[in-house]
Amino acid sequence: MKVSLKPLATLLLLSVFGFTAFGQTNNPIKMVGNVNKVDIDEQEVNITTDNAYIQLGVYSPSIVRVRMDKAPLAEDFSYAVVGEPVPTKTKITQDENEIIIRTDSLVTRIGKKPFSVGFYTPGGKVINKDEEGLTTSWIEEEVTTYKEMQEGERFIGLGEKTGGLDRAGTGYTHYNTDAFGYTIGQDPIYSTIPFYIGIHDGLNYGVFLDNSYQSDFNFGASNNRFSSFGARGGEMDYFFIYHTDVEDIITSYTYLTGRMPLPPLWSLGYQQNRYSYYPETEVMRIAQTLREKKIPADGITLDIHYMDAYKLFTWDNERFPNPLQMNRKLEDMGFKTTVIVDPGIKVEPGYGAYERGKDADIFLEYPDGEYYTGQVWPGWTHFPDFTDPQARDWWKSELKAITGSGVDGIWNDMNEIATWGQKMPNNILFNFDGHLTTHLEGRNVYGMQMARASYEGARAAMDNKRPFILTRAGFAGLQRYTALWTGDNRSEDDHMLLGVRLLNSLGVSGVPFTGMDVGGFTGNPSIGLYSRWIQFGAFIPYFRNHTGVNTKSSEPWAYGEEVTEIARNFISLRYKLLPYIYSTFYEATQTGHPIMRTLAIDYTHEAEVYDPQYENQYLFGEAIMVAPFVSTTDFGKVYFPKGKWYNFYTGEVQRGEKEEIIELAYHRLPLYVKESSIIPMQSLIQSTAESPTDTLTVHIYKGDVNNSYVYYEDDGITYDYLDGQYYKRLISYDARRKNITFGEVEGEFKSNFNNLKIVLHGFDDVSRVRINGKRANLNKDFASFIDPISRFDPQGVSNPVEGYDVKSIVVKNERDKFTLSY
Repeated sequence: MKVSLKPLATLLLLSVFGFTAFGQTNNPIKMVGNVNKVDIDEQEVNITTDNAYIQLGVYSPSIVRVRMDKAPLAEDFSYAVVGEPVPTKTKITQDENEIIIRTDSLVTRIGKKPFSVGFYTPGGKVINKDEEGLTTSWIEEEVTTYKEMQEGERFIGLGEKTGGLDRAGTGYTHYNTDAFGYTIGQDPIYSTIPFYIGIHDGLNYGVFLDNSYQSDFNFGASNNRFSSFGARGGEMDYFFIYHTDVEDIITSYTYLTGRMPLPPLWSLGYQQNRYSYYPETEVMRIAQTLREKKIPADGITLDIHYMDAYKLFTWDNERFPNPLQMNRKLEDMGFKTTVIVDPGIKVEPGYGAYERGKDADIFLEYPDGEYYTGQVWPGWTHFPDFTDPQARDWWKSELKAITGSGVDGIWNDMNEIATWGQKMPNNILFNFDGHLTTHLEGRNVYGMQMARASYEGARAAMDNKRPFILTRAGFAGLQRYTALWTGDNRSEDDHMLLGVRLLNSLGVSGVPFTGMDVGGFTGNPSIGLYSRWIQFGAFIPYFRNHTGVNTKSSEPWAYGEEVTEIARNFISLRYKLLPYIYSTFYEATQTGHPIMRTLAIDYTHEAEVYDPQYENQYLFGEAIMVAPFVSTTDFGKVYFPKGKWYNFYTGEVQRGEKEEIIELAYHRLPLYVKESSIIPMQSLIQSTAESPTDTLTVHIYKGDVNNSYVYYEDDGITYDYLDGQYYKRLISYDARRKNITFGEVEGEFKSNFNNLKIVLHGFDDVSRVRINGKRANLNKDFASFIDPISRFDPQGVSNPVEGYDVKSIVVKNERDKFTLSY
């Protein structure tokens, strides 16, 4: 006779775990439990439950913070959050079943039996709510909040994460990791930004988990019941953000975590890197060749071989006998120098940085007071505790050895922390700005705090000049101090497209200044791959060509004459677009909006943008759509979102909400311009140290929707813009009234351009154009954005890119408002 084992299994479980919700005790999973006590204070509610202490606070009409812990809440401290709660009209009520917090934008409903949180629109639609049976719970020190999955819910963001644009059905871990040559699905990699955006039913919301312990996010991976987020220790501390538009969610998130400062203009130009350029004669050869071949460039980067035996704050005297003199020569040629710095200080008696670090007692240490020693490039090293203000001050002082040698950029590498063996002990102590903790909580913020120390140190040492700071690792809020690149990628087609998604995801997650190693760091790209990569590299925020040791040289001329021509033309196009790019960076400093925008930001509820066929398309700024493809493809499909789109090269108009098959050529990147767009451009220069001509060309594309664009200038070098030395002008396009308005100039800076050339694209009838009511004299013109690119074939046939006819008008660039009507 067959005997059922189910009753026996149940008895066994009861004997092991005791009684649970049905009268059991000793459950290894501790639930929040029922609400026992409620204290209401204007914009805040403090709650005690069976097993937790909880606080909900209104930060703005659209932001609510939720904190909870098993013990009374600790002092509020965060490396990520710098935004303060703003006074908000808030109504808080309660009855025996729930507490309700209302603002004009968001309704938060808190269940009492048991405790749970739900967020609703003022009209009552569910935006996001706890999974009722699970809510929040602890397994030992690990805390997790479970959310009910909405029908068809999508998830984007989460920072530097591999995978697709839509993260539904996947799970991720945040634990900063040295991920050399990472695969396209590897997780985790270098940085931690525990912020995502959920999308469903025409609604969008953001969740930011402010906890630097290792954290885990589940968007329906291995289950069909919930999405979740949690951390291996510390509080459950998250911010919930609701807006109708995704870009407003990004604005609120960056209100919390801060926004980037304006970078130096030279850092937006082309950067030539290699692991490594040495000795000095090789550095000068590279710089001279760039100038001889008329490939515009602004930066040369030196990797670890510039140092004496990899020791920080030193130069190899044989390879670089006079660094200051070399860097001054480079500057005379229009180049700025960036050098790499790693956190490890070599353990070597007599080595200055090591001795000074010991004297200042700023290294990470074990609980018995002995310094932690790990092995990296110089050998056995100690590591400054960048979570200690004294260590950051020490680092700032040491940086003077670099900035004093004429260096303008600091590249922070190996700061996950990377050590040989990749198993840093968890019993290492971190100061955590006076909140002593272990490696478990300190690791994920270490790289960000190193970048912070580098930014603050370089800024102080360089007086009023803006430094360029780059990092490999970081945490939410890193954008306040540094740009970020995606580490040691691979010279493969799928890695090139993964890089697009990584940068798009970082942009959604509040980090506008990002880049990747164009051409790939490991391996050798094919000619076709390199050609495609360097073309769309001209349309990413930080344009850096880089390759590893023991690989083929990756300068454009290493791939032959045709690729050199292609690279020259697209790099030149980037330099012509610098007024557009710099203005877009200015917007990022004000709103947090990314430079590189996944289509999910502006076309959130068009399902096609999440399709793997189209998920790599993006907007560069708000006007230019880029469609990257792998090198082996001759035809590709492009999705055109709602509206009208102009072919960048031909002016041909394409109606939106359509998929089109296009022919591809590896010498021409598919580019399209959104209707009603405004794109300022300048004449070609070879570096930002060179002045363009005195005419700013403003391209305006006819459309059926209104648009506005803030054009911005300053000196690109100093912080004088903070004292009013800037030039800012709102340019507005009114489709219904058929006019274009150049607003009155704000700021005291004199523009670099004495004339404005206004180029009209798609305007068929321009015979009645007026400026401030007076008839204007129009010129027949020719739109050609790239110098002719020859397409070589075995017969030597050359097919240049053609331009197209447009109309233009030239006016004096005066500071007063004026209107062009048509």
